Amino acid sequence: MTEAATGPDRAEAGSALRTPRAASVAGIIFSVLLITALTLLRLSAPPSPAVAGTWLTDSAHRTALAIGLNLVPFAGIAFLWFMGVVRDRIGEREDRFFSTVFLGSGLLFVGMLFVGAAVAGSLVASATSTALPGTLALGRNVTTSLLNVYSMRMAAVFTLTTVTIARRTRIVSRWVTLAGLACAVVLLVGIGISPWAELVFPAWILALSLDILRAGHDH
Repeated sequence: MTEAATGPDRAEAGSALRTPRAASVAGIIFSVLLITALTLLRLSAPPSPAVAGTWLTDSAHRTALAIGLNLVPFAGIAFLWFMGVVRDRIGEREDRFFSTVFLGSGLLFVGMLFVGAAVAGSLVASATSTALPGTLALGRNVTTSLLNVYSMRMAAVFTLTTVTIARRTRIVSRWVTLAGLACAVVLLVGIGISPWAELVFPAWILALSLDILRAGHDH
């Protein structure tokens, strides 16, 4: 009887200790992969959608683009894992309304990220030095809209929801919630100003993951 009673308690304690570490590891992996992918895509692709650029003829640029696009699915998988372990960390304190927005915005972000990467990958695979400027412009505009406009707006909603949940449940430090509010503002209004503003989201996820990891060690 004693062993039967203490068995679930031991499993629960072990799960509580593993969850912060799993959340932080998944968040760190997502942040590193997405920052690397977005940086490679931004540096390798031409600034103008209608210009072919050297990425059609230079193998180094096309290789960098291919590596960046291939990192996106793994970043998305890590992000889904991150969402799951964060919800597990919240536990019974989870609010149904914010939980729905949290899941919806996160899943939409990953979905748009995948679709944008697929469109960009198809464009790179089929593009040649003699490709029509209109075709290149269309493919680039669709990719830019999906990756920089719609997915980052969903990332802003996800950040605001996560900040609200974290503030109510006090699962992270106050400075992380304040940084999340600033991140959401940048994602909402700064994407059109600077193309590098999209890196703010994975940077904030990295900070959040490190804070969760620190809290796990403290407990």
